[in-house]
Amino acid sequence: MRVLIDYRPALRERTGVGEWVHSLACALAARGEEHLLDLALFSSSWKDRPTLPPPIRTIDRRVPVRVLNYCWHRLGWPPVEWIARERFDVVHSPHPLMMPSAHAARVVTVHDLDFLDHPQHAISEVRRDYASLIRRHVGSADHVVVPSCFTGKEVERRLGVPPERITVCTNGAPDWTPRRTWPESGDILFVGSLTPRKNVGALLDAYRLLIDDDPDHPPPGMVLAGPATSQSADWLSAIDAPPLAGRVRWTGYLDKAALRRLYENAAVLVLPSWHEGFGLPVVEAMTIGVPVVASNRGALPEVVGDAGLTVDPASPAQLAAAIKRMVRDIPFARACAERGFQQAAKFSWHAAADALVRAYEKTVTAAAEKRSP
Repeated sequence: MRVLIDYRPALRERTGVGEWVHSLACALAARGEEHLLDLALFSSSWKDRPTLPPPIRTIDRRVPVRVLNYCWHRLGWPPVEWIARERFDVVHSPHPLMMPSAHAARVVTVHDLDFLDHPQHAISEVRRDYASLIRRHVGSADHVVVPSCFTGKEVERRLGVPPERITVCTNGAPDWTPRRTWPESGDILFVGSLTPRKNVGALLDAYRLLIDDDPDHPPPGMVLAGPATSQSADWLSAIDAPPLAGRVRWTGYLDKAALRRLYENAAVLVLPSWHEGFGLPVVEAMTIGVPVVASNRGALPEVVGDAGLTVDPASPAQLAAAIKRMVRDIPFARACAERGFQQAAKFSWHAAADALVRAYEKTVTAAAEKRSP
């Protein structure tokens, strides 16, 4: 089976969708011979080139991303076969807008639908195109891949996609060994892009409450690990002013090695997002042995399970209380970390790759039957 996956979201800083497509592509390549899979990764950029280890095969073209996206998403042209100069059985887009194809079965990925309800949370092409185009693209796709059961139900309910055309293909746990020691004075850690959907403002408000709660025994320091966006300016200004100055540190984007070092020294991971289609930092934290405080919305309760605390993201007071418990009640935090190991073990890139191959096979069969007279 010849499969082409659009790798472009992983060309630069791999967060969210980029990490999902990169890790899944590597897992698919590792199991390609087992599944009789001929995998190629598509890239088009004027400046950025894919860097992947052999035997992963790439098809790289110097076409500006914005130009190609406009033609594909708005015009449905040209077929990817024209650019790749190959034919495929499946072409897979890692976001909701399709790669047009002349012959192949078309698969799209819907990571979440927050942009439908809160367009102000989105930026760039997501804000401009997704809400207006998703129903047409998802409705025309042969199959839809989602990262969680929650997102699958949302796609079924809100976009009218029947469940037989939806496959859950989760994020996987990283190949990290648990930390050996518990940090004596670990950080309060946030991992993610600094966007409104991540609810960073409520997290900073919760931290102010912790500072005010006991000035003689201030909370541990806080680290915000992730790239800034055009919507981050107020938060970055706030952490440079009292009472957050000197207590909250922003790192910007970090590669996996540097990010792992932050997890090693974290007392708790806090992910207070308004909405997540999965929430990869939760699984990363649980793999290392870091307890988790997360929002009770979106897919986060599904991913956290009973391995952490979930709270109302609209309540900085609830966030502050949950963080305080994790930081001060070490036996409870350790018990959450132990349950986290078991929860993280449920998420595997190899298992996700196997589920994806089954979806491809099902899709190719269904598309062939649809084309038959």
